[in-house]
Amino acid sequence: MSTFALAIALIFVLIPIFLSKTFKLGLEKDTTIAVVRSIIQLFAVGYILKFVFDAESLIYIFLMVAVMIIAATLNARKKGKAIEGITWKIALTLIFMEVLTQAILLGFQIIPATAQYIIPISGMVVGNSMVLSILFLNRFTAEVDTHQDQTELILSLGGTPKQAIHTQLITSIKASMIPTIESQKTIGLVQLPGMMSGQIIAGASPVQAVQFQLLVLFLLLTTAAVTSIMLGFLSYPTLFNQRMQFFKIR
Repeated sequence: MSTFALAIALIFVLIPIFLSKTFKLGLEKDTTIAVVRSIIQLFAVGYILKFVFDAESLIYIFLMVAVMIIAATLNARKKGKAIEGITWKIALTLIFMEVLTQAILLGFQIIPATAQYIIPISGMVVGNSMVLSILFLNRFTAEVDTHQDQTELILSLGGTPKQAIHTQLITSIKASMIPTIESQKTIGLVQLPGMMSGQIIAGASPVQAVQFQLLVLFLLLTTAAVTSIMLGFLSYPTLFNQRMQFFKIR
């Protein structure tokens, strides 16, 4: 795609701005800021990745993945500020997901050990883990807040913290996993996924594109399960003190 063609594509930005102004939605400023930021950020990342790909250095790959994890952690922790130590819990979860997925991919030689493969797949894994963390924390804090009386009742009857928080924990884990599972049920019927579409546009065989897309889908299923469960079991113990008394988080 040429720069001129990309400039013409800004028509797709002008349309929502025009509609926002026409219907007085007040979203013109936010839309403009979002577009400008996306242009700057994506071009910056593009040039950085070009440098990293050309260098083929493990140090640069590690730094890129580290930046992804730090940015994702800082963004996700906003939804769990009421939970003690949530920052390191999210960071540990994201690091574990990255190590687990890359160990399987590289250990079984599913992908080559090059920046061209490691960084994009790491971005998908970390990004998806971040979204799942946000979904889980948002639902978990709401569930805990809504069922405080039930939690305290179970504790007063001699129940353990795990028993007292079990329903809220399982409900939150399931709620955070459902969007990933449901979206995969209609893959290929309702939409062509991003990686598959990108490879086809770049000229790759549709069959090869499908194989890579299936790899990503399998990764995202593992990400959904492990992220939600691990973050959940790291988070709930901090809602209770050593005497098994419940801390209200709001």
